[in-house]
Amino acid sequence: MPSTLHLHADRPGDVAQAAALLRAGQLVAFATETVYGLGAHALDPAAVGRIFAAKQRPAWDPVIVHLASVDQLALVTDIPAALAARVAQLAAAFWPGPLTLLLPRTKAVPDAVTAGRGLVGVRIPAHPAAQALLRAAAIPIAAPSANRFGHTSPTTAQHVLDDLAGRIDAVLDAGPTQLGLESTVLDPTQTPMVLYRPGAITPAQLTAATGVPVTVFSAASEQTGSSPSSLPSPGVGIRHYAPRARLQLTGATPEALSAALRETLQAMSTAKNATSKAKTTGVLLPLDWELPILQTTAVIQPWADWNSPEALAASLFACLRALDDRRVDTILCPLPAPGEPTAALRDRLEKAAMKS
Repeated sequence: MPSTLHLHADRPGDVAQAAALLRAGQLVAFATETVYGLGAHALDPAAVGRIFAAKQRPAWDPVIVHLASVDQLALVTDIPAALAARVAQLAAAFWPGPLTLLLPRTKAVPDAVTAGRGLVGVRIPAHPAAQALLRAAAIPIAAPSANRFGHTSPTTAQHVLDDLAGRIDAVLDAGPTQLGLESTVLDPTQTPMVLYRPGAITPAQLTAATGVPVTVFSAASEQTGSSPSSLPSPGVGIRHYAPRARLQLTGATPEALSAALRETLQAMSTAKNATSKAKTTGVLLPLDWELPILQTTAVIQPWADWNSPEALAASLFACLRALDDRRVDTILCPLPAPGEPTAALRDRLEKAAMKS
């Protein structure tokens, strides 16, 4: 594959070029309001296959189809009459936006998109660059996050190039993404509806829009081994979103973070004495925290204000990548307390911290 083109979303000619590449079966990464996605023609099996090859993504992990408008739903979904009102309520409340719905698929959708399952994930992104690309391409675009499988998701075009340069045809640069975490994934075909992946849209909001309760999926109930036959939704893999460094989660206070840092530095010092190999520790430090102990040997990465879950989420992946760029061996990160505002952030951190 030739070098990856670096296109710019504020140039109409570049958007047209990206759309033409997609229609021709090529791979184009593009910004959404959540993270950058790696796009391919969703109804072209060979093009979808290139996504899996470029990302080194296993066939059991489905991908999401992005549409320009509700009018395109019929291209990829076959919604029964009994479900139509619920889907219409959700679409009216949250589209365009960071909500993915798992809906009955048409025969036109390749098996690779859904990992062979009967439901296809669809969403209508709100980002103007994504909307411009989808309208110009005039096709459904399958697009998981534009990174190597299981690694930290990309929130800038440079993150995409760091992972996939030379493996994809183009990236359409629209600057940093706004939300920083992937979309909420919901199966509305069941009652209660099933939330597979938390995101910016919460269970309370989903229930308010439909009057239908929401239950949260547990990966342990579906996935018992490291290589399942297929997953019911994107983003429910046991280990996901992980930096190269080992991620260690700590308590949700400066004192807990400081204690974990002291213990980690002591353990690394002992290991260095035994092996003569120095290791480094990175810390995601909320902007409004001060560590009670002075740590001059740790790599400090400023994060965001602790009392702003939205700001923490928007900058999480970029901060993890920044510490990876500094070649730290371990990253310490405080884990926010449970609750609906922090559910998506906790989900990404807990999956990123899982051992391989």
